[in-house]
Amino acid sequence: MGTLIGYVQSARPDLTNRQMALLLVVYLTDGPHTVRGLAAKLKVSKPVVTRALNTLGALGYLRRQKDESDLRNIFVERTAQGTAFLDEFSELIDRTEAKGARH
Repeated sequence: MGTLIGYVQSARPDLTNRQMALLLVVYLTDGPHTVRGLAAKLKVSKPVVTRALNTLGALGYLRRQKDESDLRNIFVERTAQGTAFLDEFSELIDRTEAKGARH
């Protein structure tokens, strides 16, 4: 709870649970990741993934890249900004846990 309160109070953009889940799947599982594959993994429709990707792409956390060998596929790739965001989020979790251990 402390982590989420700290996150809400920060200047970071608010991500929905769906956006955060998508971001974590891309960063914590081996790729390549496609819109179709992410939709199947999360058990949601491709338009749902596309909407989340629109937001995450606008924030610079993920990038879409066309598959040159099959133009129907779109690869979803990690970015330096997304890595930095998740590193900061991880640090926030660590700080919150450290505070809890001291109380």
